[in-house]
Amino acid sequence: MEEKARSFSPIEFVEHWPHAPAAADAEKLVRFWLAENAFSTEADARRRLPEVILHARDGAGEIAGVCTAAPMVLPRLGEPMYYYRCLIGRRWRSTVLVMSMLKRASFLLEEYAVAHAYPCIGIVLELENGAFAKALDSPIWPNAQQRGYVYIGKSRDGLDLRIAYFRGAKLTRGAAVAIP
Repeated sequence: MEEKARSFSPIEFVEHWPHAPAAADAEKLVRFWLAENAFSTEADARRRLPEVILHARDGAGEIAGVCTAAPMVLPRLGEPMYYYRCLIGRRWRSTVLVMSMLKRASFLLEEYAVAHAYPCIGIVLELENGAFAKALDSPIWPNAQQRGYVYIGKSRDGLDLRIAYFRGAKLTRGAAVAIP
């Protein structure tokens, strides 16, 4: 029987955005992704490293979760957005870590966007965890900046899509935008 995460010491966030993790953290992240079956090969995991926003570690230094963002233009919006992904380790999935990481990552991405003339104007979430999507079924979720992630429909894979825009962002309306 697995020990529950609640018995561990507090979580520490290690921020990387907008740079890739340092070598020591990168190795731990690759091992974490492989152990959690997020990727089938080490090469695939390494390709995701430049997208890491932050990771969470427990008091023993073990990775509890990692989140990434990749710039993209969602066809239904036609606007540059960060496609957000988050993987929480099995031992931490019954905690609030996923929401804590989303709030912190949202702040970091928005802070970067504001300081760099909005290479992306917001964040897109695609909820792969059906139980999570069902439990949080309000059309608008509050986030750290007192705005919400708004439900906008289903992805091609039938998963819930939610978006949040950054403060001060303006629609590009198809103007050429440098996607970082």
